[in-house]
Amino acid sequence: MAKRDYYDILGVTRGASADELKKAYRQKAKELHPDRNSDNPNAEAQFKEVNEAYDVLKDADKKAAYDRYGHAAFEGGMGGGGRGAQGFGNGNADFASAFSDVFEDLFGDFMGGRGGGGRSRAQRGSDLRYNLRVSLEEAYQGVQKTINVPTSVSCEVCRGTGAEGGAEPVTCPTCSGMGKVRAQQGFFTVERTCPTCNGMGQIVKNPCRACGGAGRVEKERALSVNIPAGVETGTRIRLAGEGEAGLRGGPSGDLYIFIEVREHPIFQRDGVHLFCRVPISITTAALGGEVEVPTIDGGRSRVKVPVGAQTGKQLRLRAKGMPALRGGGSGDMVLELAVETPVNLTARQRELLIEFEKLSEENNPEGKSFFSKVKGFWDGMKS
Repeated sequence: MAKRDYYDILGVTRGASADELKKAYRQKAKELHPDRNSDNPNAEAQFKEVNEAYDVLKDADKKAAYDRYGHAAFEGGMGGGGRGAQGFGNGNADFASAFSDVFEDLFGDFMGGRGGGGRSRAQRGSDLRYNLRVSLEEAYQGVQKTINVPTSVSCEVCRGTGAEGGAEPVTCPTCSGMGKVRAQQGFFTVERTCPTCNGMGQIVKNPCRACGGAGRVEKERALSVNIPAGVETGTRIRLAGEGEAGLRGGPSGDLYIFIEVREHPIFQRDGVHLFCRVPISITTAALGGEVEVPTIDGGRSRVKVPVGAQTGKQLRLRAKGMPALRGGGSGDMVLELAVETPVNLTARQRELLIEFEKLSEENNPEGKSFFSKVKGFWDGMKS
């Protein structure tokens, strides 16, 4: 009986990519698994057929030979078979081995992968996060901060090896350093993490009493951090190698510092620009004048208020804002004027304001325009 085309078995076209082949293979393997098809006597043969097809097509050399010569590439009749001339076409492939291949392809990411030789005894430490609050002035100038970070550090007693006296760990006798063991269960070969070394591949005969064999201990460290000028809320600073110490001599993780800039009582920030609300008196707004305002660097600036200034009028001070984090100059400071209405008037002040009101009917163009529009609106509603 002629063998089926490998692409047809997986249900893909000849131009299928490696990812498409893998996806189709996983779907077919799960669909035809004998455990799910106890009532199908052909399930085992179909399952082996799918595994055989994928074993050829996932390998670039085997796939090239198959695309050129078909099944003949693996029957000893063609020189182009290369590595593909092993165990294909005889119909007697061992089912336990086939399932082992499927198991590793489906779950290898969780078990350490195929042919990986077990996991290394040394594992990288975890990355750490530290939230740091700074004032707006500190964000403007840049500052050096000392922070205390609770973390795991390398054990000084065993020098991070986890063994008493700093001795090196030995190969695990149960898994021979692979970090995983296999057990035969009928037709199936099941692979599990080694129970002796917990997947490390090595064991410590005499664990260090100071760290319990982990190679690291809990400790609070003081670190000096340079906060550059221009940082804002959400800025992240990475300190390489300042995270948690690695397990049994592994490399340390990184420390990520997340910046939060506190709100300021005078200035509001928008990127590199600063905004400041400046109250002015009615007389200053009407007659014009000058007002003294603070700047973020601690200085003072005198700003001219134009005659007839209204609430909401904005004045801009160039380059008086925040510096850009990665260079490129500074932003501006925008002053927003707010005309302040006087309160708690004396009798004399009231008299003067009443007199002023009588004399200033033609001095309120915005109000006159508004009420003219209102009158037109009402007239329109009546008609």
